[in-house]
Amino acid sequence: MNSVLSSTPVTFTAPMPGLENVHDFALRNIDSAPGLFALEAEHPVPVRLFLADAAIFVPGYAPRVPAAALAALEIGDGEEPQVLVVVNHSPTSTTVNLMAPIVFNPANRRCTQLVLDGKEYPLRAELGAL
Repeated sequence: MNSVLSSTPVTFTAPMPGLENVHDFALRNIDSAPGLFALEAEHPVPVRLFLADAAIFVPGYAPRVPAAALAALEIGDGEEPQVLVVVNHSPTSTTVNLMAPIVFNPANRRCTQLVLDGKEYPLRAELGAL
């Protein structure tokens, strides 16, 4: 599995839902937590989302990535993008959003957030139950 550098600028192929005015993101490794990242932006407002590498934290999770998204990410035939899921922590549980994964091409640092149709994947899946 490809991994990102300590802190990598990333470009979204389309704005993230709810963050349409935020453009300059960086993806940062979380020290001593392999497969856990912080997606951060400073302008126009500070934003930090925690992301987990689905291959590590949600084995078997394999959402279908539309061909148009693969083309926008410049993923070639036989290449696989890195799939990241948004982590939400509360005092009682930690969940991951399987309905809206972030698909990342480490080679060119382009990513996109998919919003999956249907009810196959939940918005809040208990991380400990996966």
